[in-house]
Amino acid sequence: MYQLAIFDLDGTLINSIQDLANAINFSLEQMHYPTHPLNAFYHFVGNGVPKLCQRALPDSASPEDIADLLNRFNTYYQAHCMDCTRPYDGIPEVLEQCRKNGILLAVASNKSNPFVQKIVNTLFPGNPFDLILGASNERPKKPAPDMVLHIMNTFHVSPAQTIYIGDSNVDIQTAKNAGVTSVGCVWGFRGKNELVLAGADLLADTPSNLSQFLLS
Repeated sequence: MYQLAIFDLDGTLINSIQDLANAINFSLEQMHYPTHPLNAFYHFVGNGVPKLCQRALPDSASPEDIADLLNRFNTYYQAHCMDCTRPYDGIPEVLEQCRKNGILLAVASNKSNPFVQKIVNTLFPGNPFDLILGASNERPKKPAPDMVLHIMNTFHVSPAQTIYIGDSNVDIQTAKNAGVTSVGCVWGFRGKNELVLAGADLLADTPSNLSQFLLS
């Protein structure tokens, strides 16, 4: 059994796609740019909000436009980041099982740290996590391994004792870069094919599958 389980946030622990899409599309409308259907956002997300803003804008958009969209997004999302966002069914139970079995739990997300802290502490009452990390200037974003390595170092846990759970090729590459076992969450934003192509060590179709990997 693993001693430390590190989770991605969006598309892994929570379904946040509607609120992310709403924030971007509201901001694009204010800037008189075309908006996007919900399905487009499954491939816009994954590398942090600045990259999300860049992908949502036309290729002709200027750096100033990207910065403007980012500022508008942050303002709107601060007020609306949990309008529709919820944990995936079964995830709270998985976390509870891990806690009961003494597994350390952490979050490593490319979402801005203030949003990560607010969402996790609101949607997971009692906060089952031992450490929560979102994007900041202190360390590079995933797929750089820095967040995962920082969490392992904090708890003095080796790569062999650590498992990383995410829903995208960014997450699988993060795990590879950190030298830890990776689990691809098929229920997330990117789907099974991307996770297979990325070389996920394990695939979980449902949170109950995930429990089997974490507790075996």
